[in-house]
Amino acid sequence: MNSLAKPVSKLPDVGTTIFTVMSALANEQGALNLSQGFPDFDGPEALLQAVNSHMRNGQNQYPPMAGVAALRQAIAAKVLDLYGLACDFDTELTVTAGATEALFCAITAVVHAGDEVIVLDPAYDSYDPVIRLQGGVPVHIPLQAPQYRIDWDRIEAAITANTRLLILNSPHNPTGMVMDEDDIAALSALCAKNDIYLIGDEVYEHMVFDHAQHLSLCAYEDLYARSFVISSFGKTYHVTGWKVGYCIAPPALTTEFRRVHQYVTFTVNTPVQLGIAEFLQHHPEHHQRLPGFYQTKRDLFCELLKGSRFTVSPSQGTYFQLLGFAAISAESDTALARRWTCEQGIASIPISVFYQNPDTCRHRALRFCFAKDDDTLAKAADILCRL
Repeated sequence: MNSLAKPVSKLPDVGTTIFTVMSALANEQGALNLSQGFPDFDGPEALLQAVNSHMRNGQNQYPPMAGVAALRQAIAAKVLDLYGLACDFDTELTVTAGATEALFCAITAVVHAGDEVIVLDPAYDSYDPVIRLQGGVPVHIPLQAPQYRIDWDRIEAAITANTRLLILNSPHNPTGMVMDEDDIAALSALCAKNDIYLIGDEVYEHMVFDHAQHLSLCAYEDLYARSFVISSFGKTYHVTGWKVGYCIAPPALTTEFRRVHQYVTFTVNTPVQLGIAEFLQHHPEHHQRLPGFYQTKRDLFCELLKGSRFTVSPSQGTYFQLLGFAAISAESDTALARRWTCEQGIASIPISVFYQNPDTCRHRALRFCFAKDDDTLAKAADILCRL
């Protein structure tokens, strides 16, 4: 056999993502899909009309590599309003094909062979493979379950002369943890003593509950100076299939980011960018009201589960809710998620798959997405309360 017929894999241990696997199983079984993080309702009508209008009016050719100016200007205005950062839309802001592309470009921009990158488990599953593709070394540190707070002493102890980057995710997927002022103070102290870059994965920035505030790395001069801050319109506008995100970073970091971005996707489709720019400019009330919108859904889901045997600690942010199942089953979370999808007709995500070593996951919980119509949440709760 020709040795070229089968290449030597750069990621031999990586299979299909758990999100794809569980959504496919849910479709196959006709189960309620509360696994993958997408709504079962559509984006705002004014946004859909704006995109359609730009598409119908001939805005269908290549936009600038960094993103259309109108969208970057609208994002810059939002960031100034929310976080007080006056970023230059020409030199500090890049529109990307979703947050996952932005994460890839940011990691690739600064991680060289042998560099160490600190990742907090349970971690979004794209971080580790991208680090390894650059020849970097992921250093996994667990959050402190069951509240999933950050152990700053442990992070500091893990920093070496090779540490290049720390990836932070708040609001946190899959746990719903939200960083607070104590976390920001600890991070600032850590950065003052160590020459490291930061990635702020902030795609759920507009989903923070119970009157808390999202503390963006954009809001702190010392932190922003070393940061790539990433967000997602797909999450904010209920249009995950559009795959439009963005990265804000100081000019020197943006230059390196764009050197990668231009050879990954080069740019993002024009009519969607223009439609989002128009909607963001004229309807800021959408993202302003989003915390209340999703808190209502979280509260409904948790209230409906009061009669269940699950342990429920309401999510601080995101549109995910962890449900502890220790009182119901001794199975592994992966086996249980699959079985309940097939036998009970409800799909979830096991959180152990977000760990470098799933055996180190001590909290017996599944992740459920509550970005669903109220009827869907009621049907889901009915199933869960019978378990």
